[in-house]
Amino acid sequence: MCKFETMKFVFFCFTLLFLSSGYTQLAPAYRVYKEVSEKEMWVEGRLKAGFLIAHRSSIGHIPTEHAFAGEASLMFKGVGEKEWHHRYNEPLYGVTGFFGTAGNRELLGHYLGAYGFINFPLITTNPYRLTFKLGSGAGYATKVYDSEDNILSMALSTHLNAMVVLGLDSRFIFGNHTLSLTLDMTHFSNGATKVPNLGLNLPYLSLGYGHKIQESNFCTDCPLADLKKASIQYGVLGIGSVKEMFPVGGRKYGVFGLNLFGRKFFDKRGGVELSLDVVSNQEIIDFKPEVPKTQLEILQMGVYAGYLVPFDKLHIVVGMGAYVKNKYNPYGPLYHRLGFRYMLRNGWNVNIALKSHWARADYIEYGIGYSLFR
Repeated sequence: MCKFETMKFVFFCFTLLFLSSGYTQLAPAYRVYKEVSEKEMWVEGRLKAGFLIAHRSSIGHIPTEHAFAGEASLMFKGVGEKEWHHRYNEPLYGVTGFFGTAGNRELLGHYLGAYGFINFPLITTNPYRLTFKLGSGAGYATKVYDSEDNILSMALSTHLNAMVVLGLDSRFIFGNHTLSLTLDMTHFSNGATKVPNLGLNLPYLSLGYGHKIQESNFCTDCPLADLKKASIQYGVLGIGSVKEMFPVGGRKYGVFGLNLFGRKFFDKRGGVELSLDVVSNQEIIDFKPEVPKTQLEILQMGVYAGYLVPFDKLHIVVGMGAYVKNKYNPYGPLYHRLGFRYMLRNGWNVNIALKSHWARADYIEYGIGYSLFR
């Protein structure tokens, strides 16, 4: 089974995120605006150099050269158009296109990707900013594992993969120009959809130059309005997924589940979520295949607690759960969840999250849910 070696790093970075957001969450109000036709907009180019971490002995032969990449970004600076701009101290956010190598062009080829990101300020002075960067998107690999043509490439077996970027961005802003030095960890993985899926972990050091192409016309002199206190939400989230287990070329297994949840947001500054998770993971049927099992016996039930970070309709969720029913216990009593939810109209929301057991990826949760008393 695959391992997601950056999960502990992810939780460490989210701890930094919470600490940084805690300072900026003190503002009790936000500016009312009626019409903003132009946002503060930047374009940025970046050159990156790094290497592939051989986090497992089975891929120790893969790194043979340095990894190089280039990025082009369209960035926006939050200056108050949204309430969360004040909460996170006017962050930079936007979309980035990625093209580069991963440490072995013969076995891994090249990688193309695109991801959305947000830079959370940790230190803000004039003209310097130190920020924590969080990005997520998708990447395409030109070469992957193949049992006949590329058997030595054990890292990834699918062309399309999830892409996660975590890092520290050190930036100077001079008028319409910005220079930045960034250290980030770029990760590619398919979340156990198909094996082998050991994943790629690429630390990059990069230098970037950006130029402001549009000023914001947001009204900074508009009156302030108090935030309304949020209510408790209740609802249900249905999830589905598919995963594969070793040996390579084996069958795929379906995963189906329901999450019965309660959520509480604290004046739009964050929130908590508690849920009862009921999951049918068909992979367990073939865990210790000599033991006959029924569908009721493989049913898993767990209690879960998570932290929510809202950005208008998009919410980041991270948390941990413990099984209260897990008869065959293939991966231990605890599980973890890291992902995104997008809130649609009329209480509906869509979900994508990685479920893992510490450093071991289990599967990607795709879901749709409905919230009451929103």
